[in-house]
Amino acid sequence: MIGILVTVLVQSSSTSTSIVVTMVASGLMAVKPAIYFVMGANIGTSVTNTIVSITQLGDRNQFRRAFGGATVHDMFNWLTVIILLPLEVITHYLFHLTDAILAGMKDSTVTREDLDKELLKKLTKPFTSLIVKVDKNVLYDIARGVEIGDDVTLNKRWCKYKTVEVEEEFRNETHVFNITREVKVGIDRCHTLFAKVDWPDTAVGAVLLIASLFILCFCLILIVKLLNSIFRGKLASALKKFINADFPGPLRYLTGYVAIALGAAFTILVQSSSIFTSALTPLVGVGVLSIERMFPLTLGSNIGTTTTAILASLAASSDKLRSTLQVALCHFFFNISGIALFYPIPFMRKIPIALAKGLGDVTAQYRWFALVYIFLVFFILPTSVFGLSLAGTTVFMAVGIPILVIILLIVVINVLQRKKPTWLPVKLRTWEFLPWWLHSLDGLDRLITACVCKSKAEKPTEVSSKL
Repeated sequence: MIGILVTVLVQSSSTSTSIVVTMVASGLMAVKPAIYFVMGANIGTSVTNTIVSITQLGDRNQFRRAFGGATVHDMFNWLTVIILLPLEVITHYLFHLTDAILAGMKDSTVTREDLDKELLKKLTKPFTSLIVKVDKNVLYDIARGVEIGDDVTLNKRWCKYKTVEVEEEFRNETHVFNITREVKVGIDRCHTLFAKVDWPDTAVGAVLLIASLFILCFCLILIVKLLNSIFRGKLASALKKFINADFPGPLRYLTGYVAIALGAAFTILVQSSSIFTSALTPLVGVGVLSIERMFPLTLGSNIGTTTTAILASLAASSDKLRSTLQVALCHFFFNISGIALFYPIPFMRKIPIALAKGLGDVTAQYRWFALVYIFLVFFILPTSVFGLSLAGTTVFMAVGIPILVIILLIVVINVLQRKKPTWLPVKLRTWEFLPWWLHSLDGLDRLITACVCKSKAEKPTEVSSKL
């Protein structure tokens, strides 16, 4: 659950998994608990495209498709964790699999030149270097577990240094010692925006996070407007038919796997699954890309995002290289395991797609439900589970097991109500025997709508009274 919360805050599973790899490299975390962290990171990364889908709130049909396309990522990640987390707790199969793969690995070192593969950074670096620069020396020291001083920051402020000799006086009870040591002093500030302020890394990171989210949402709103104006009439029909078409003949079974490969390749290029899936969400909303085609592209993005953690693991010192690489490979094989569960068998791939479409239908009818879903799934649920875990195993099991049993019963009864209602007692064939707030959102929708309409109606009165 910590993995979910951290990834929601940094808006990137690549970043959060790189953080946990660094923690393993510095000895702050062992490999086994790090595996559970990356499972949570997989869930947290899908919050970005879910938020992006809200930008199409104005059109009910577009919002239904966009929210369904965004949450297919959520559904796959949650279902994968629900199945594989207990399996990992019981068998530790990811740990043993990656341990066997790395069994013959010898201690080695990797140079920084091997890691500096910039790809698309060649285009973005001239712009980002005007805003902030990251001190890679500090970053590599953290990854190797080297202790750094309190005055050292990741925000690079000085681009040129000079070495000066400083005399320091030390006293004890009988003697006075004069010691001369060399100190690096900055002489030329970097020409970046945040090099001119002496803010701590936390403040700089918070400002950059808020600004980046605002720019991301603003650009995606513009993309939605642009797509709506371009994809109309015959062009939209032709493009939709081309993108969602399968290969001819027997090769049609390979179409989804090619989409997975494309999703992985594009995610490796942009170094973020959040960016890639967020860019696809508006296409689903305007009807150009179907949810069925979005699903394999999303699976590919889950694979592509693991490369960042693998590169981060290679920056560790030789004695920690195996552990950090094992965590990164656990992330990779966890996603591969999820794909093996939910994609090769046609019946299984329909489960996350059907759940996502169901959520899309609900949010199209009750638009406020989208915000409730985001806060419940990505904030309230992880925080509650984390709080229960701090209370101890007994409390966690006493609260968690009954809730889990109730959820399973509700799911089973819902399925039987749709498929085999005659198998159920007459009273359980519908939920009408429950209070309205337990089986329908209509009452809550009327309440929220009435409150919103009342607040809008009161605004002109308040203004006129002031005049």
